[in-house]
Amino acid sequence: MPSLYAGSLKGHFLVAMPGLSDPNFSQTVTCICEHTEQGAMGIVINRLHTDLHAMDIFQELSIEAGRHAEAIPIHEGGPVHRGELFILHGWPFEWEASLMVTPSVALTNTRDVLQAIATGRGPTAFMISLGCAGWGPGQLEAELKENAWLTHPVFADPLFVFPVAKRWEETLRRIGIDPAMLSGTAGHA
Repeated sequence: MPSLYAGSLKGHFLVAMPGLSDPNFSQTVTCICEHTEQGAMGIVINRLHTDLHAMDIFQELSIEAGRHAEAIPIHEGGPVHRGELFILHGWPFEWEASLMVTPSVALTNTRDVLQAIATGRGPTAFMISLGCAGWGPGQLEAELKENAWLTHPVFADPLFVFPVAKRWEETLRRIGIDPAMLSGTAGHA
């Protein structure tokens, strides 16, 4: 479903402000994949499962994988649909069902992309996540009014280049903000 919503943040990062106390989103960067009047959906890009790797997923789904799969991490994409897989990735975009997030980033959750990744023939830049972040109608807009998030159009570095543990700080720096200068107290004009 294309985003025709005038206030859509599809293709933007949500960068958690220091005062955001929800443990699901404290110091996170979320890539918004869809945003309409019905709500928003995104993938947290800077949280890893500590005890789960792609090989575990491939074995559970009976997908044959090369040894390289043992080193592919699984991300915690958010507190919603924790049992579902989501793959944020760069080119190519010819999988069974890819939702274009930006012209250079797509979201796919079909078996064909997982099989390609398992055999080393998938996208060169990707991240596999379990779960996603979701907001109901007007919920994200209300959080933005409360200064819970900074927003910025997506750029590929945080998704696929920055080390996971540094993505919050490095995303802030990349958009011109020193993380040490952010206050945990929201201001209202």
